[in-house]
Amino acid sequence: MKKLVYLAFVLAMLSCKEQLPVIKPTLVTERTPNDTDDPAIWVNRNNPEESIVFGTDKGEQDQPDSGVYAFDLNGKLIPEKSITGLIRTNNVDIEYGFELNDSTQTDILVFTERGRRQIRVFSVPDMQPLDNGGFKVFEDADNSNPEFKQPMGISVYKNPETGNISAIVSRKNGPAEGYLYQYELISGSAGVKANLVRKFGKFSGKKEIEAIAVDDALGHVYYSDEQVGVRKYYADPEKGNEELALFGEEYFRDDNEGIAIVAYPDGEGYIIVSDQGAHTFNFFKRSDHTFVKSLNLGTMSTDGCEITLEALGNKFPNGLFVSMNDDRNFFYHAVNSLKL
Repeated sequence: MKKLVYLAFVLAMLSCKEQLPVIKPTLVTERTPNDTDDPAIWVNRNNPEESIVFGTDKGEQDQPDSGVYAFDLNGKLIPEKSITGLIRTNNVDIEYGFELNDSTQTDILVFTERGRRQIRVFSVPDMQPLDNGGFKVFEDADNSNPEFKQPMGISVYKNPETGNISAIVSRKNGPAEGYLYQYELISGSAGVKANLVRKFGKFSGKKEIEAIAVDDALGHVYYSDEQVGVRKYYADPEKGNEELALFGEEYFRDDNEGIAIVAYPDGEGYIIVSDQGAHTFNFFKRSDHTFVKSLNLGTMSTDGCEITLEALGNKFPNGLFVSMNDDRNFFYHAVNSLKL
């Protein structure tokens, strides 16, 4: 009887999703050549209206036709800030204040290049490579399955106490334990290095793990175990590899995908997760992961999303939410339209 009641609840919820009113985007970006996937937002602290949205564009597995494309706040492509000639770019993230060997600091763009089994690191906004062509990942993985070495998701963690910056990387396929690898980015006399510091994270084996997001302030990392739910761990390797939570299982029609974190200073806020199969977004409380609401933002089959609460000019006075749309573009929503 309980199973029937639960099934009825889920069906009712999904039916309601289909009837959700569409919240139209503030604007839609220009299209990329192949297949959009994941966005990141770089906030220009000196001139917020010149902030940049970066979005990955996947091409063929073995062809250098992919890229990370830069867009201005009007959704127009910025060719001189875009990175092309890549193979199968997947996910992307931004971090601020990476210290170089000469004690200067730069913001960085970090992304996965699946076709070359590596992650890339570029300075922002001058878009200079800091990685000598890329850092290979999952090098010790099982060679019997090529997908064990193909990076997919990535998110960057900056430890608020030490200032250390590390990249947490997922892959197309992998073992039930130790699915994610974490690499500390270190700048030295020989340049920037990526040192493996831990392997962690459970994997159900049902589909894949692509979307990752780090909450720097609270020190948590979230990732979508597709068709299962959202898993939560400590972002700091020193705090161990215990799974802190698995939530949202009953609130997704098909694939739980992109994750964006609404971080208020008091520890409150939301974890936003795209429900790819339902073409909607689910909101969970940042504090205890309880479900809050679903929104239909007009995108189709969203893989990745990102949010900033910083004011970015007249169009986005309370911040910007960016989400991938399955038409080779990205949707921009002013944060106030989400009614948080």
